[in-house]
Amino acid sequence: MSVVRTNAAAAMLGVSPNTLRSWERRFGYPRPRRTQGGHRQFDLAEIEALRQAFQETHNISSAISIARQRGAGPASPERLADAFARFDEQQADRLLEESLAVRSVERTIEEVLLVAVDRCAADHRPPGRSPELGFAWRYATGWLAANQRVAPPAHRADAVMLFDATAPLDVDALRVQALELALRRSGVRTLTLSADLDHERISRALRALRPTALVLAGRGAPLERLGQLVYAARRHAAGVEVLDYCGALPDTGASTVPKLGTSPLAARDLVLERLPR
Repeated sequence: MSVVRTNAAAAMLGVSPNTLRSWERRFGYPRPRRTQGGHRQFDLAEIEALRQAFQETHNISSAISIARQRGAGPASPERLADAFARFDEQQADRLLEESLAVRSVERTIEEVLLVAVDRCAADHRPPGRSPELGFAWRYATGWLAANQRVAPPAHRADAVMLFDATAPLDVDALRVQALELALRRSGVRTLTLSADLDHERISRALRALRPTALVLAGRGAPLERLGQLVYAARRHAAGVEVLDYCGALPDTGASTVPKLGTSPLAARDLVLERLPR
């Protein structure tokens, strides 16, 4: 993402830095991000969109309305985060449709949707009491679920079971959904279950799926519980590969379980590499 400081952004718009800051306070647009030193940085695409709209209308209120709807270039996580902050579901839909015109579903999730929710979580704290994050998280989980429903049927014999130890409003919960969707779109039979289900129910699912790989996802389960899940999986699916996604296991240096990181696309590729060909 290209960014510019306040003075440069004001110069592009032909106004003073004070005027630019007043627009930010009054309209919430253009919406800067802050550096660690507290300096404003503006998205260059937003500034360019506003400059063009201002030249057409010569009215800042109208120009901001046009710039928000039109944007500039492919949809960006900054524009989507702004839609979340304004509880604008229709604009969020438009931005993701724009992104899908130039990106795959997987790249749209990783490069736009998840980054926007991450930014919303960073900008609106505490997370558990932020209506903006609540809106963004629920919108994202609904969008991911809708894409999962239209994913093509599995065409591989491999199966992957994910044990989800995340919590509501946890951005990692969206990463778990994203990984499941990416695996399904790769033709792999995939099932996600909560890590706190009782032993009998999990055993029934393991017998039905007989997974090739088991992914422990999220930081919300104690080590003892994860051990029980792995033991149960190996009873019903001998030789199952156990993998760690989004930091499920403590990083002590003693674990031999491969780590998938937090990127859904990178995690999908690593899982596929470990499945029988």
